[in-house]
Amino acid sequence: MKDKVTEIHGDCSKELLAVKDAMDVLSGKWKIQIIGALSYKGALRFMDLLRFVDGIGAKMLSKELRDLEINLLVTRTVLDTKPVTVEYELTPHGRTLERTINEIHLWGKSHRKK
Repeated sequence: MKDKVTEIHGDCSKELLAVKDAMDVLSGKWKIQIIGALSYKGALRFMDLLRFVDGIGAKMLSKELRDLEINLLVTRTVLDTKPVTVEYELTPHGRTLERTINEIHLWGKSHRKK
């Protein structure tokens, strides 16, 4: 039976693995919103991100930004100011998500109407 299913539908395990990889990086309540804010607004300082991402706390924002930085989606730049300020922006790899974020945005607007 398994061979018949594979013959008809093909082996989708590689595709599902790619989806799992993407969800591992982007899952959670905040990451897509953070990427969206950086995509629409450009480089932002920590406190600006805290204001744009409604409902997120400073500790959670810091954790999520660190995760996004580890996954090479966001860069963190420490500015030579007093007091020290930190700015975040999407990397070129992070910018590859802009089309996806825009599609989620469009879907969300359409879904809200329904």
